[in-house]
Amino acid sequence: MITIKNKKEIELMREAGKVVALVYEELKNKIKPGMTTYELDQIAEEKMKSLGAIPAEKGYDIGVKGVPPYPAATCISVNDEVIHGIPSKNKIIHEGDIVSVDTVALKNGYNGDAARTFTVGKVSKDAQRLIDVTKQAFFEGIKYAKVGYRIGDISNAIGTYVQSQGYSVVREFQGHGIGADMHEDPGIPNYGKAGRGARIEAGMTLAIEPMVIAGKPDILELDDGWTIITEDGSLAAHYENTVLITDGEPEILTMTKQEKAEMKVK
Repeated sequence: MITIKNKKEIELMREAGKVVALVYEELKNKIKPGMTTYELDQIAEEKMKSLGAIPAEKGYDIGVKGVPPYPAATCISVNDEVIHGIPSKNKIIHEGDIVSVDTVALKNGYNGDAARTFTVGKVSKDAQRLIDVTKQAFFEGIKYAKVGYRIGDISNAIGTYVQSQGYSVVREFQGHGIGADMHEDPGIPNYGKAGRGARIEAGMTLAIEPMVIAGKPDILELDDGWTIITEDGSLAAHYENTVLITDGEPEILTMTKQEKAEMKVK
């Protein structure tokens, strides 16, 4: 069931979204070669807690036998890891890596969810282009995150754009509604036919998240039951925001002040 948020719930969603934005501001300033993904995760968790939120991903249980609850505050995926990489004291971040971080902050009963792919030092032109296309795919999608369109219009816009750039979208995972629960209806694939799916209404809050692979779309799951990698070893990038549907333009709840300023410049 799709939940339509009232004014009070929307304010709580804005607060949770602001926490996530501030976490990414912190991570962008702190990420550097030589640190571990565990250290990066600790920075994110401490920032969330300092802002009165808790990491919703920590302890998340998918209910599959043999797969333990998620052990960390964030998902950190490096290079050919697509999503759900588990932070580790043994995983060192190197110059030239691209690092995707997915964060969900729970504050006052409501969730904010976003993902960013960071560059570490100087990266290749190919890696930078992948990150740029992934981010732009999100903005292509939210052109249709307006009253009167359907979820399929968002999905189609993302998939069509990514494919036009010579990349692949992940088909096994998707965006989703969000609110009091981390994952709510509707599901939001990154591909599909326009004009399909639920009609978009004001008060919906959606986590829209292109997951893009430089090579073929095939993926593999590692033995930890969480980490998803590209089958062909090609790079992957992830960009996500929590979006509020209004009577006009969509409101992005999880962007930093710097990101918003950059948007205005463009």
